[in-house]
Amino acid sequence: MTGRGTSDHGKDVSAGGPARHIPVMLNEVLLALQPGRGSAIVDGTFGAGGYTSAILETGANVLAIDRDPAAITEGQALAGQYPDQLKLVCGRFSEMETITRENGVSPVDGVVLDIGVSSMQLDQAERGFSFMKDGPLDMRMEQEGPSAADVVNHARQSDLTRIIGILGEERQASRISGAIARRRRSEPFSRTLDLAAVVEAVLGRKAGDRIHPATRTFQALRIFVNRELEELTHALHGAERLLAAGGRLVVVTFHSLEDRIVKRFFADRSKQAAVSRHLPQAAERAKTFTLEKRGVMTATEVEIEQNPRSRSAKLRYGIRTESRARDEDLSIFGLPNLVKLDDLDMRGAVS
Repeated sequence: MTGRGTSDHGKDVSAGGPARHIPVMLNEVLLALQPGRGSAIVDGTFGAGGYTSAILETGANVLAIDRDPAAITEGQALAGQYPDQLKLVCGRFSEMETITRENGVSPVDGVVLDIGVSSMQLDQAERGFSFMKDGPLDMRMEQEGPSAADVVNHARQSDLTRIIGILGEERQASRISGAIARRRRSEPFSRTLDLAAVVEAVLGRKAGDRIHPATRTFQALRIFVNRELEELTHALHGAERLLAAGGRLVVVTFHSLEDRIVKRFFADRSKQAAVSRHLPQAAERAKTFTLEKRGVMTATEVEIEQNPRSRSAKLRYGIRTESRARDEDLSIFGLPNLVKLDDLDMRGAVS
């Protein structure tokens, strides 16, 4: 992830050779994005390169962005195969407007964003994203700044409750934060399986449960540590400013918080906003996107069977109009009012 981060949410399949990456809803993404020879596409979440590889095969030029330095390093082999078509840049997709202009790629014909954590990050225990593998409690996509362990050990219990309850949509957030606060007084958290065990002890786990009890807590911490919701809102606005008329913005999300943000953005931008007759700049409130397909696209049953991670995927897209981009308006998203990551007191655990 990442921007919010990298994500391809696929899996790696070995078949007697190198691992093969399977990006989620690839056919649907290509249909919505419509890349072609000579077109300029921004892949804001390069990840393991699944979307970028397929886009390059159409003859399009791709500027691929990822905030995870490891993803950029791994992507150099692909860049070597397409030296004239692919540019790889380490950065946040929330800054794609600046990045594209610095690289002489503006305006663009398409932007694709795949929001969440990548299979590459989940599969590496040392990155600390997975509650299934023991590793440091990290979760930082950029590998710098406060980690998940810092949040768990130093955030106020009341703030932890809100982080886990809102970003993880966890109904038992208060019980979980209470257990975390009690445990950290005697020993701070440093490992993923340690935290997962505490959450599991609180919630219990029935035989055959498909979803691990720590899933929502880990999701909440990852989103908070990487400021994923804020990154997404800025990326959507940036894409609006970058896209040429007729350009396409395609976004794949994996949980309701992200999907709600994308849905609200397209709903706001695809309708003519009421403008007071006393305001002279009515054009600023014109539609900036049209929606060719109403609603949301989801993965097929065949894909879900082949790649279970696609089960929760939702795809929305819009086509840019000729109207000038509107000013950023974060009020349309209804973002939660949580403690700021930079405001956490890292000097000691607090109750």
